[in-house]
Amino acid sequence: MQHRNDIQEMPLKDVMGDRFGRYSKYIIQERALPDIRDGLKPVQRRILFAMNEDGNTHEKAFRKSAKGVGNIMGNYHPHGDSSIYDAMVRMSQDWKLRETLIEMHGNNGSMDGDPPAAMRYTEARLSKLSGEMLADIEKETVDLVWNFDDTEKEPTVLPARYPNLLVNGSTGISAGYATEIPTHNLGEVIEGTIYLIDHPNVTLDKLMEFIPGPDFPTGGILQGVDEIKKAYTKGKGRVVLRSKTEIKPMKAGREQIVISEIPYEVNKANLVKKMDEIRLMKKIDGIAEVRDETDRTGLQIVIDLKKDANAQGILNYLFKNTDLQVNYNFNMVAIDEQRPKQVGLIRILQAYIDHRRDVIQRRSRFELNRSLKRQHIVEGLMKALSILDEVIATIRKSKDKKNAKQNLVKEFAFSEAQAEAIVSLQLYRLTNTDITALEKEAQELADNITFLNSILGNDKELMKLMKKELREVKKQYESSRLTFIQKEIEEIVVNTEVLVSQEDVMVTVSKEGYIKRSSLRSFSASSANEIGLKETDYLVFAKQLHTLQHVLIVTNKGNMIYRPIHELADIRWKDVGEHLSQTITNFDKDEQVIGVYPYDQLADNKVFVLISRNGMIKQTAMTEFATWRTYKSKATACMKLKGDDEIVNAYLVEDGQPLDVFLVSYRGFGLRYPLSEVNTVGAKAAGVISMNLKEEDYIVNGLLVWSEGDTPVTIVTQRGAIKRMLAQEINPLSRAKRGIMVLRELKNNAHRVISVTESQKDAIIEVLTNKGNLYTFNSGTYPINDRMSNGSFLFDEKQEGGVAQVYQGATPQLSEQAEQ
Repeated sequence: MQHRNDIQEMPLKDVMGDRFGRYSKYIIQERALPDIRDGLKPVQRRILFAMNEDGNTHEKAFRKSAKGVGNIMGNYHPHGDSSIYDAMVRMSQDWKLRETLIEMHGNNGSMDGDPPAAMRYTEARLSKLSGEMLADIEKETVDLVWNFDDTEKEPTVLPARYPNLLVNGSTGISAGYATEIPTHNLGEVIEGTIYLIDHPNVTLDKLMEFIPGPDFPTGGILQGVDEIKKAYTKGKGRVVLRSKTEIKPMKAGREQIVISEIPYEVNKANLVKKMDEIRLMKKIDGIAEVRDETDRTGLQIVIDLKKDANAQGILNYLFKNTDLQVNYNFNMVAIDEQRPKQVGLIRILQAYIDHRRDVIQRRSRFELNRSLKRQHIVEGLMKALSILDEVIATIRKSKDKKNAKQNLVKEFAFSEAQAEAIVSLQLYRLTNTDITALEKEAQELADNITFLNSILGNDKELMKLMKKELREVKKQYESSRLTFIQKEIEEIVVNTEVLVSQEDVMVTVSKEGYIKRSSLRSFSASSANEIGLKETDYLVFAKQLHTLQHVLIVTNKGNMIYRPIHELADIRWKDVGEHLSQTITNFDKDEQVIGVYPYDQLADNKVFVLISRNGMIKQTAMTEFATWRTYKSKATACMKLKGDDEIVNAYLVEDGQPLDVFLVSYRGFGLRYPLSEVNTVGAKAAGVISMNLKEEDYIVNGLLVWSEGDTPVTIVTQRGAIKRMLAQEINPLSRAKRGIMVLRELKNNAHRVISVTESQKDAIIEVLTNKGNLYTFNSGTYPINDRMSNGSFLFDEKQEGGVAQVYQGATPQLSEQAEQ
């Protein structure tokens, strides 16, 4: 195969890198990002320039949009007509731009996201303010470059008599860059610009006295002055933009929420739909109806509430869960000196001032050259009128126009330009009055030339003129601020009462971790002992609570699980329920529930007392277990456990009560000491030693008993012996002692403690033997024995082989109000 010289062999990665680099540069500079000087993207600039060139200006009649789009596409912007028309429509939408640049007749879209009518139906023209963007463009004020096919020239930037980038903002995405510049108030921006001209070293704080923050065309309330300042400094920042709302009273004690302004660029129809979905899905209780009452007089969304509904609570929920409140992210990126840069407020205004200085200088030079040329002509005409008869005689004797010009130059020392003006003079200009007009024009030209020279020679005069022109724009186009600025970002607190209607339910939790709530109807339709439970399981907790309450669940592995009652699965009384491992990812296979603690609110004066098998104890404030972010899927630590240690009992008690800790070990040692000897520590702490244990001994259970009074406890041994005694029979010692025996030690087949429980009235205790037989007894039927008694046997130990398991289940409690 013959080698071809017109084909280059290059690695694909080099080709791709080069081509993508060029493409990126093009779309960054020539498509998606605005110029820092006039605040326009190329398509917007071409639209304004082409319509101006076509005479489609504000003082003339509207013209079909399609005609303008065709002209723009054919001469300047070789892209799809839809992209041009979309850009044209956006520049006419007064809910997108703070000051519209195009006026449009016909359907130009809506805040509901409705598309505009096709360009063959709408009519457009430049707005009056666009005239200020294009003013003096014919005076060589900006660079013109050839268009895509080298047939027309187009501007690289517009003269812009006001800082359009800040006034109308910009939004766009390109390769590696995105921009989000908010709109601002024209009057404020001009005042800030004028102050910066006078004080080039101004601080941002001072400048923000003139430009306090964005001013969106849709109004709203902007929160977060510190974030605005951060955005104005670095070009990035996040503020909160919320709707303007009002709670109004209605008849019969009802209220309604009226929304009159919504956040910038929020789709109103989608917002109304989302709020109505919340009503239909009953995510919150209290909304009766959502209506969009917007008409030609202004925006209005009305939310009718049910009687006695919490209006502020519902409004907070809507702020948090709909676009009634949004985060607005500043990302002020613009093309500055032909490069994309993240810019702050001062840089944007300084770049505009530098651009405007260049425009005024170029305009002044253009006008100076034109005035000097005209002055030269006027001087020639005045000279000609002073020697009119000689001039006429010279012209009459000339052969033609060319010869006449030559003779005038030769005989009277006129220049070529002056001679041309003289021979082109109309006869009526030879009247006596015209010399007066020429003298007046000469004086005006002399004054103008002096003025233009002063501008070009003195920067102060130039800046004075710049400020004068800015004030003229402000005077003509200034409007009141629409967006209200609040200093702080208000935290939205949504109360559970708003989300959930209060309902009484039965809540059960089993030892193995099955949890559920059942309606009182389901509970009443069944007998209490018909609750769904696995054979090996038993209830730890069964009480009537209501849906606005919460529970904290302590497990033997040192974990704390939080559940709001309304989030529990609503399951029939006869069914087993939902296992905690279905939602809690760190719930072990052999993990068991130790205690369940319902509450309305976390109490500052309550503490958890946690007792471990290997002889550790601690107190931790209830407030340590405030709702954590990942509570739905993860438990949090309530006690640090070492090795195979586990929690054997837990209490939630009021701090400072006269309580004692009563501990009983496997080998029959009992210890009692004041709870005050146990320090209150953090949730993840291990605690302190509770009892000095011998080898192979461990805590069977720990109880909290009153320091004074009688607290009967029931002890079950491995041989099936049942013993009742008073905890207070053990004299109080101090923490970490070994304690004294609560059983008489036998030389052969000594008793070992399997279970220790408080002898509650009519409490039924179940004992499962090694042979699989189940014995039940009411502990209250056994007499109180002394400390050294070994009690009486429940069954024949030789026949049953001893005790395998002991448990005391929770009896379902139905009450008007759940126990705290």
